[in-house]
Amino acid sequence: MGPMYVAAGALHFVVPELYVQIVPPVFPARLALVYLSGLAEVGVGIGVLLPRTRRYAAWTAVALLVAIFPANVYMATHGVVVEGMPGGGDPSGFVRWGRLPLQGVLILWALWYTRPADGPDSG
Repeated sequence: MGPMYVAAGALHFVVPELYVQIVPPVFPARLALVYLSGLAEVGVGIGVLLPRTRRYAAWTAVALLVAIFPANVYMATHGVVVEGMPGGGDPSGFVRWGRLPLQGVLILWALWYTRPADGPDSG
């Protein structure tokens, strides 16, 4: 999970314009939110790789996934065409709506990392 979040977070800095397009217009400072969420994703990714911070990072991932859910809803319900996206900028309805339940899967995956570690010091 860690490398996936680091890579996804890094993309927020490499191609921020892709992400700005799916932030609902009602939110202020959309570019700043893209950078902030990218930084949070990189932090989560690094955090889950380290045993000492894994549980905190996993809870942060859950909060982050909840926080970015409105962008996925906006993308699905407004037929957002993401200009500059590799492979074309018009994701299919399946992709747009498929991102919504995927968030649930990612939350469950993050929750798996919140469990106490097995071992003599866990408890």
